[in-house]
Amino acid sequence: MATDINHVILVGRLTRDLNTADQREFAYTANGQARANISIAVKRSRRQGEQWVDEVSYFDLSIWGKTAENLKQYLTKGKQIAVEGHLKQDRWEKDGQRFSKVSIVADNIQLLGGRGEQSGGSYAGNQTGAYQQPQQGYAQTQAQGFAPNADEFPEDIPF
Repeated sequence: MATDINHVILVGRLTRDLNTADQREFAYTANGQARANISIAVKRSRRQGEQWVDEVSYFDLSIWGKTAENLKQYLTKGKQIAVEGHLKQDRWEKDGQRFSKVSIVADNIQLLGGRGEQSGGSYAGNQTGAYQQPQQGYAQTQAQGFAPNADEFPEDIPF
């Protein structure tokens, strides 16, 4: 028997600040579970003829539970995040017309920085509910003298 797979991994930037005063963006369900709705932009470069063209896709994203509560202060416009989750399709009917929308439900989120910030931490929504600082980022290793020597690498990389 074949198993279906519904798994998404994206890295993108938040398109706006999370407005915690807006019930559509941040709210608690009747049973007290937090929910945050955000949108991310994901840029992809592709070659068109002799030049590179950027394509931007926008994705709606839902974050639930402790993940939403703990990250709400960090979800600001331009912030780069990595999202691991699954697709969810909502269907409804209005005035006899059928509608459908596909969004992403986040299982894990990692803050990657953005708007001049250094690397962030990560938050796994299925774990203890605590925000985790990164182990040791590139900036820290560079400060300790472990950065690669620029003379060891050729200027033009063949790929």
